[in-house]
Amino acid sequence: MAAKPLAKFTPPIIHDNETGWGPTGTPEQFQNMPYQPFAKSDRLGKIADWTGATYPDRRFQNKYTSQFGVGAGNQFAYFHDEDESSFQLVDTTKLQRPMYQRSRFRPNQRNMRMRNQNSRMQPQGMQQLKANKMKDRRFQNQRGRGRYDNKGQMKNREASVTVKADWKSVEEMDFPRLSKLYLPNVKEPEDLVKCGSMEFYDKSYDRVNVKNERPLQPVDRIFHTVTTSDDPIIRKLSKTVGNVYATDSILATLMCATRSNYSWDIVVQKIGEKLFFDKRDNTFDLLTVNETSNEPPVDDPEMLNTLALEATFVCNNFSQQALKTGEDRYKFEDPNPFIGEEEVEKMASVGYRYRKWDLDNGIVLVTRCQHDAVMQAVNGEMQYINVKALNEWDPRFSGGIEWRQKLDSQRGAVLANELRNNACKLAKWTVQSLLAGSDQMKFGYVSRVSVRDDSNHVILGTQQFKPTEFATQISLNMDNAWGVLRCVIDLCMKQPDGKYLILRDPNKPLIHLFDIPDNTFESEEEDTSDEDGG
Repeated sequence: MAAKPLAKFTPPIIHDNETGWGPTGTPEQFQNMPYQPFAKSDRLGKIADWTGATYPDRRFQNKYTSQFGVGAGNQFAYFHDEDESSFQLVDTTKLQRPMYQRSRFRPNQRNMRMRNQNSRMQPQGMQQLKANKMKDRRFQNQRGRGRYDNKGQMKNREASVTVKADWKSVEEMDFPRLSKLYLPNVKEPEDLVKCGSMEFYDKSYDRVNVKNERPLQPVDRIFHTVTTSDDPIIRKLSKTVGNVYATDSILATLMCATRSNYSWDIVVQKIGEKLFFDKRDNTFDLLTVNETSNEPPVDDPEMLNTLALEATFVCNNFSQQALKTGEDRYKFEDPNPFIGEEEVEKMASVGYRYRKWDLDNGIVLVTRCQHDAVMQAVNGEMQYINVKALNEWDPRFSGGIEWRQKLDSQRGAVLANELRNNACKLAKWTVQSLLAGSDQMKFGYVSRVSVRDDSNHVILGTQQFKPTEFATQISLNMDNAWGVLRCVIDLCMKQPDGKYLILRDPNKPLIHLFDIPDNTFESEEEDTSDEDGG
């Protein structure tokens, strides 16, 4: 029997890749064939999309997109290598949207709401409809004013003094760093000299309210705002006590520097190992108006100065009107050092306390503080008080809260609005009361009789606080205030003898320290002294 032929075994051709692993080339049947990578999870329900706008909704734009990326489909793209410089697109029509995406097919929800409101208002009559129209008109006016004010807020403010070319910048202190400084456990102050005389507070003003208002009367009295170097008592004390000298208003400005928005400046004179902090002119004592408001009143410097003069006028007059005039005064040991014999009758009620603080490391601070009046407590104890006034000049620019409507029923809301608009001014008043050791702070709410009349005012109410409690309420940290002051003192102590200027930048949250020539501001000081003498 013949043997069956055996199956032939043809060994396959093995392509040996000598440089690595994997195939060495492309098989002939797959030559010149494009390949599109895809994943098993890709949806293959779309044949072709030549427009790219099949799914205009963003949620479905990537529904059929490969997970290998948008550019993965370039393998099937058509490329024409010939010159197409003469080609022009003839069809320039825009892509037509489906009917359901066109705006005219969308229901006008606003008109539907208005029709529903009108259908509900018809039974109420035309009066309600007119009231709603007036409300809409007022809302539009407020929006218009808000846009105007926001534009004005972006304007650059002017500095309190023009920086000269020969002034040398020594240091810059930004507010974020100053807000982190602390000087805890400051020792209690020591009284050095007490002088002046004060009148008693009239408690009948505590019963003043909106329905029982009182007109603010102009008071013909003399207020002295003498700077540090011109104070005869500080000059005398500087020979034996302390090495840093200032007034309470200057210290309050430095301690509350991080709350300020407007520019201010303080002159510093270093003589040996002693520092004298002085104000440059009397504009330093003017009260600001809505300084920390989100919508500052105006950007016109003249208008701001007019508002500051009005606020200072109101505060000074109220602090004297709310006292018992014609009665015996409470007198300190020494008389007022700033008045002459002819000014005794017109002297304002004020008591000065020259106090000393030991800030450690050889720094001894001597400051002139003041009280406005005295008040006898229920237990018969004599209390020192400071009397200040908050003024309302236009409710439209102060948060829209009208004092005549809210003061009696929502006094907390009125005070909160003032804390927001005048945070720096209230903080400085609180610091001055704490430095002087006042027992109480009296705030008077004074408003214009007419919005356009800045000369006639009425008293609508009063409020009383303890300085320590009010400091907690406005988040005033005295440890930080002392830390800022100590930082400024140490920085000035490191400088050589001479004259320096501390300037609050008008547009940036920082303080500049300039080294200025010794004769700077001397002409202004001479003019001021001549005016005072005349």
